[in-house]
Amino acid sequence: MKLHATDILVIFWLGLFAVSTVRGSVASQIAPKSACVDLSTQELDIRRLVKYETQHIPVKAVMFITKRGIKICVQPDLKWVQDAIKFLDKGPVRRRPNNKPVSKPKPKPKPKPKGN
Repeated sequence: MKLHATDILVIFWLGLFAVSTVRGSVASQIAPKSACVDLSTQELDIRRLVKYETQHIPVKAVMFITKRGIKICVQPDLKWVQDAIKFLDKGPVRRRPNNKPVSKPKPKPKPKPKGN
């Protein structure tokens, strides 16, 4: 049985496709999120926190994320941690309303009627 050039190319491309499919399925798996292993004992300024995540494995912890993207893990049963979670659950802090009087736009002058 003779193999023609097109048969060899088809076999080559099928082999290449199979290898790339296997590699792609391994690479496309979701990478695990960062997990807390060590817990900080320092109290954080809640005004610098933007969100939090809870975890139960490998340790029970709350991971706070700061405005700069820094992740800090703490014990979830501390009072200040519970207060910070309540603060973040309320949503963004609204700024004070501007009490300056709003100036009204000046009315446009009416065109003068043309005299006859």
